[in-house]
Amino acid sequence: MRALFASLVVIGLLAGLTAAPASASAAVSLAPAPSAATPDDVTAPTPTPTAEVDEGDPIRNAEYWLDDYGVAEAWETTRGAGVRIAIIDTGIARGPEEFAGAVVGGTDVSGVGTPDGRTPVGAVDADHGSWVASLAAARGTGPDEGMIGVAPEAELLSISVGFGSTAQVPFSQQIAEAIVWAVDNGADVINLSFTTNGTTWDESWDDAFMYAFDHDVVMIVAAGNRGSGTTKVGAPATIPGVLTVGGVDPYGRASVGASTQGITIGVSAPSERLIGVSPDGTLVWWDGTSGAAPIVAGIAALVRAAHPELDANNVINRIVSTATPSTFATADPDPLYGYGLVDAARAVSAPVAEVDSNPMGSLSDWIRLYRRADSSPVPSEAAQPAVVPELPPIENVTTAASPLLPTYATVLYGTVPLVLVTASAILVALGVTAAVRRIRSANSSPRR
Repeated sequence: MRALFASLVVIGLLAGLTAAPASASAAVSLAPAPSAATPDDVTAPTPTPTAEVDEGDPIRNAEYWLDDYGVAEAWETTRGAGVRIAIIDTGIARGPEEFAGAVVGGTDVSGVGTPDGRTPVGAVDADHGSWVASLAAARGTGPDEGMIGVAPEAELLSISVGFGSTAQVPFSQQIAEAIVWAVDNGADVINLSFTTNGTTWDESWDDAFMYAFDHDVVMIVAAGNRGSGTTKVGAPATIPGVLTVGGVDPYGRASVGASTQGITIGVSAPSERLIGVSPDGTLVWWDGTSGAAPIVAGIAALVRAAHPELDANNVINRIVSTATPSTFATADPDPLYGYGLVDAARAVSAPVAEVDSNPMGSLSDWIRLYRRADSSPVPSEAAQPAVVPELPPIENVTTAASPLLPTYATVLYGTVPLVLVTASAILVALGVTAAVRRIRSANSSPRR
């Protein structure tokens, strides 16, 4: 079933690669968030915005995913040391104490940032990259104080990109360049907390993602949010081989606004009442699968640190295989939850049989099936037809010739002339017949 799920990547109409980070935030006072074990009929409290946030134990207590999703237990084995996570986003800010010593490199691919990738890019969403990075690998402000990420000893790479009209470089080109740079600079895990308007992707991404897969990099991607208009997963979450992350509320239910649905969702993680470190050091509550993804990226770093012998396919398989099936799911995998809610402790320590292939599918197989420009007409990007899963695109489907049916050549050079000759012969025959009848009629008429 898992192999079948991995191959069912549905490609829809291309709506363009206009991407945006899918998340919402508000500065709040950090009271502890509710536990995921809270009964189903209890609704999450609405945060009350304030201007200041006190650091200390309340911050750690508010990070409910650390205990509820096995992260704190996984820390008994590893905290991600020696693993490098690339955050391809708006950039990780230089100032916050939580990132001190964590960011070991960076670059800008937008054309408007700084060479080290540490200047947040974007007029509206510039904080996004710092929020994402803090969930993955923030180091806190003390041994038991301040915002801490899932893999607090992992290293970070900051690659700043521009969303929408912010950048001077086309978005698809930015992402392709960012992935290649991350791989070349030692990334073990790459986090992509954005979605696009369509399920298809620019062909340049084929090469970039294959470059990452060929270099044994784990690709973690956000599913997108209904609250931002994403009713189903969009690229890059539709690319085979990536681990797509859906979002749940603090009680483990699929988030209504801060997640979406799709058959490519592999696992789910918290996407509501998350905490993020802003460039100016303030903390915020925020929602979105943009935050669920780096939680899973951090777990991937923990797995890689605990099992350095495993390749990327087996790291993903561990995360997927050890996920806790949701009691709300109606299928396995489920279009809302995937294979279930992540469990960091089990992903790190549970016995899991190794696999030979990526449980989320093969991009190289997809390319071989669907990128056949050399032998088939190239469809317009503005109107690329939908593709039925497991079948080649409509333009590329050919019908096997039957010996009982005429070909184009036989119709043009055989059937058409034959029809014309036959029709002429029939007309001549009809004319002769009519003449004979007139003669006979004249000869048989009474004479006067």
